[in-house]
Amino acid sequence: MKIEKEIKMLIVSSYPPRECGLATFSNDVLISIKKVFGATLPIEICALQNEKVTYKYGKEVKYTIATSSLDNYRLVAEKINERNDIGLVCIQHEFGLHGGEYGNYILAFLLALNKQIITVFHTVLPQPDETRKKIVQAIIDLSNKIVVLTTNSREILVNQYGIQNSKINLIPHGIHSILWEQKKIVKDKYHYSDKIVLSAFGLISENKGIETVLYALPEIVAKHPEVIYLVIGKTHPEIIKSEGEQYRNQLVAITQELHLDNNVIFINEYVELKQLLDYLTLSDIYLFSSKDPNQAVSGTFAYAMGCGCAVISTPIPHAIEVLKEGNGILLNSFSNSNEFQEAIIKLVENKELRIQMGRKAFSQSQETIWENIAIKYGLLFCELTNKEEDLKFELPPLQLDHIKDLTTDYGILQFSIFSEPDLSSGYTLDDNARALINMIMHFSLYHDNEVLKLAEIYLRFIEGIQRKDGLFDNYKDIDCQLTAKNLEVNLEDSNGRALWSLGYVISHKNILPIDFIIRAETCWEKAFIRLNEINSPRAIAYTLKGLYFYHLVYPHDKIQVNIKQLADKLLELYNIHSEEFWSWYENYMTYVNNVLPEAMMYSYLATRETEYLKIATITFDFLLSHYFMKGQIKVISNRGWFKKENERVFYGEQPIEIATTIITLDLFYQITGNIKYKEQIKVAYNWYLGNNHLKQIMYNPKNGASYDGLEDKSININQGAESTLCFFKARMIMDKYANNNS
Repeated sequence: MKIEKEIKMLIVSSYPPRECGLATFSNDVLISIKKVFGATLPIEICALQNEKVTYKYGKEVKYTIATSSLDNYRLVAEKINERNDIGLVCIQHEFGLHGGEYGNYILAFLLALNKQIITVFHTVLPQPDETRKKIVQAIIDLSNKIVVLTTNSREILVNQYGIQNSKINLIPHGIHSILWEQKKIVKDKYHYSDKIVLSAFGLISENKGIETVLYALPEIVAKHPEVIYLVIGKTHPEIIKSEGEQYRNQLVAITQELHLDNNVIFINEYVELKQLLDYLTLSDIYLFSSKDPNQAVSGTFAYAMGCGCAVISTPIPHAIEVLKEGNGILLNSFSNSNEFQEAIIKLVENKELRIQMGRKAFSQSQETIWENIAIKYGLLFCELTNKEEDLKFELPPLQLDHIKDLTTDYGILQFSIFSEPDLSSGYTLDDNARALINMIMHFSLYHDNEVLKLAEIYLRFIEGIQRKDGLFDNYKDIDCQLTAKNLEVNLEDSNGRALWSLGYVISHKNILPIDFIIRAETCWEKAFIRLNEINSPRAIAYTLKGLYFYHLVYPHDKIQVNIKQLADKLLELYNIHSEEFWSWYENYMTYVNNVLPEAMMYSYLATRETEYLKIATITFDFLLSHYFMKGQIKVISNRGWFKKENERVFYGEQPIEIATTIITLDLFYQITGNIKYKEQIKVAYNWYLGNNHLKQIMYNPKNGASYDGLEDKSININQGAESTLCFFKARMIMDKYANNNS
């Protein structure tokens, strides 16, 4: 029986070009779900209109409802019922958005609708009167699931509305990704580099409490004339209709009265997303001065934290919930200029504290980037429509951005702080060898000459760190000087990686410039004479990979002998340590485990010794039996290696282990044709895309980097070279499997 495809979600909400927070929210949900799930979760829109205005909507808007017409709600519901391809209706709820008393016209829509329904409550008011309570309870009774954006909203629904907790899903407000290092760049772009920028954003209304901040500023700017306050956003359209620009004019008058004309800038426009993110990114401090104690959530507040602003906020429920552990300042009251003044001065006069708060806000908010929110909505969709098998992750684009950012004239830097390259971390042979392999692989697949310039840098680094005796050091500082660490650690694995990278380059001599190959061969010949000194299992494995690739173009008997000698060392380790329920080369599994069976497979390909194939398959399948469980991959934790006699430790998963699993699965699938390897490749790569225990993406969608680690409750969002290069290579491999027929 053929599974029905393209069951759609219909979002009922205000929608752009209508200027409204919920319109922006719904558009962001649609865009992010399309990014994450592509065509496997198509979305249409039913746009809410509260007046006789004809908007020029995009093609995704299939229906409109005039919210002042009860009949219109019923008629549209009947049209939706006629559609077999709409599996779920997602209703955005805000008091005042829908017509009738407390928006009760939505009940007619829900009653008439014969679909699975999610209702998203953007505001949940405490201490409701009896009428409001009954309407909210009716909406919830007629919905299959409820979504709230804060824990506080969930608690109010449970404790004051009597709603079952099991029916409520918490999905926070999404934020847009930015790069941390853009804060300085954007500030320079707008010529604010010599300013301390305070900002507030949103459709302006009296509830925003902007005047509270204005009254706090005179003493601040008297001491710190470099402080400016950006008030970003036009007056709310509903306020314009009822009051005109009365409130804005009042704010302008206060500004003039307090002689703040040089320090307060009103940006009176509905700014597009890119410009909004620029303004928030360049802001040092975000001021949330709302006077509404019942404002459950604020998209602008969430955006500001996601842009790395130190936030000062009145105690709305959202702020109470989020501002903790030093990521901002929560005020005690509303409309208190003295409190704002004290908090602003504290951050203006303490740059280190200000930056620290911004970093914490930025780091803690990354779990709510729109891609992660899209995953949550996608999973909820699957739960209600039983379409989990049809939902597929979209492959992200292959991006060189972060690799380029990490690369200097000397080589690729080892670490970054968030996405900002950390110069103090210096360079390693390990990362430059990986980078060289990646660039050659990229060139062989996509024929982009640009990557050869990067490959030249990485090869030059390898040449420069090779000793006269042929061995390699591993660590150099930012000035490209060798560090003491080279004398403190075992460098065998690094030397093995160098041989692997050089062998890989040489194997592509038919497509690379001849001088490039000559240089790689010169390094190879110097290192090759030290083969007998390699004893570490992983160093042996890396060297075997290098020998295999070298053997592809120089199939000398001597190389085969070297391969057999090293492969036999791995075989001997297997025979020593393996037991009935432990088919492995050591008494424990540590890092980059896949390289051992991978090297055995390469040894088989070079020599056709069937014993190597047999052990490669046995050990790889044993490893996979510990990695794949319940539709996910869970690799060995860096918190504690998996020892033969001990229970396994979970969490602390590293991207390198995922990527090397994909690399080895790809090799085994190409050689054996075993379909299970192909299926496991997709499961493993989906770890990066959100199929992990946190249901969060493990890559930065802005720059193509990989985050450094998946912990039990959070993600390490630093983006070092090792993680990024491994992700980049895995992504290139996935192009083979983008077509399901591959």
